[in-house]
Amino acid sequence: MVNGFTSSRHVLGMKGTRAERLISNADGMDAVVIANGGEPFLDSTFWYLSESNNGVFEGSFAIVSPGGELHIIVSQLEEEAARGGKGTVHVYTTRQERDDAIKEALKGCRKVGFNVQSVPYAYVKYVEKTVEGIEVVDATKAIDSTVSVKDEKEIEATRRACAISSKVAGEIPDMLSEGCTEKQVVARMDARMRELGGTGNAFDTIAAFGAYSSEPHHMPCDYALRKGDTALFDFGTKFDRYCSDMTRTVFLGKPPEVLERAYEVVREAQLAGIAEYRDGAEARAADLAARKIIDDSEFKGRFIHSFGHGIGMDVHQAISVSPRSNQVLKAGNIVSAEPGIYLPGIGGIRIEDTVLITEGGCEILTSFDHSFTVI
Repeated sequence: MVNGFTSSRHVLGMKGTRAERLISNADGMDAVVIANGGEPFLDSTFWYLSESNNGVFEGSFAIVSPGGELHIIVSQLEEEAARGGKGTVHVYTTRQERDDAIKEALKGCRKVGFNVQSVPYAYVKYVEKTVEGIEVVDATKAIDSTVSVKDEKEIEATRRACAISSKVAGEIPDMLSEGCTEKQVVARMDARMRELGGTGNAFDTIAAFGAYSSEPHHMPCDYALRKGDTALFDFGTKFDRYCSDMTRTVFLGKPPEVLERAYEVVREAQLAGIAEYRDGAEARAADLAARKIIDDSEFKGRFIHSFGHGIGMDVHQAISVSPRSNQVLKAGNIVSAEPGIYLPGIGGIRIEDTVLITEGGCEILTSFDHSFTVI
């Protein structure tokens, strides 16, 4: 039992390398090119395929050729980092050497897929010019369907990230006192996640006190915590590049009764949504189950975002757990479960966990006390 749910750690067996799985999902494509420009055009798919934990890899390419062969094309600056990962590494020192490596990796290819969500237009045109006769196609769907089903190595890294953020969640009450500011607590939380082995934030930590907690994406400010305030924290860390994502809501002293009622409704809604998480389930079922709990209460219409999203090397991946989603969940998906109620001028409640979809149901990877907590 995990937080009241029967679940199994067993996920579907996975065959082949990550590159082989990608090309098998790339229907009608001869090859897939992942091109890293400079910041902010760095694609996590590069690290997914190479399985390297190091390097920046600006100006580098990961090319999956027919049959699933992986070519990693890098400058001398990234050679050592690249050789610590997967694939055949090609090191260039001149523009011509890079051109030749790309031509060789795409030899005989006609339809070539790109991740159009992240690749700079200039890099697509560069490859088109370098390898004559190719047809550029959108590989986003193939990439999303591949990276959204996690292998055991990915699941273990996510477990480690979740264990770190869960420990910090348990320490939050001890970080709070009247007069502390949102920025001060965020600094302590971020430092603590690093102390515990996190390798960076999954995203900018949110701390929202008092009425600011009704803003789902509030930017921490110098507001000082007062008696009766809500204290909402949305945060996550990375471990081996994989993210955790969780939200904990507590109170400094007794809050307005409306927020206490809202907390209990959100907690019930999260349980209802998670009960729908399993292999083969429609993704929208979890959202609809949670939304019904909230909309049947006095807080109808105050759940203003979706129930969840995919989580991986990026804290937001392509799985949408929303009422409009047409996706079907698969064992190996990792998703959030985060219903909320937001009352402008009063405060907001959100409870969030990171959840692994399994063949037998689901496993909640984050852990903290979900009960109504007054400090």
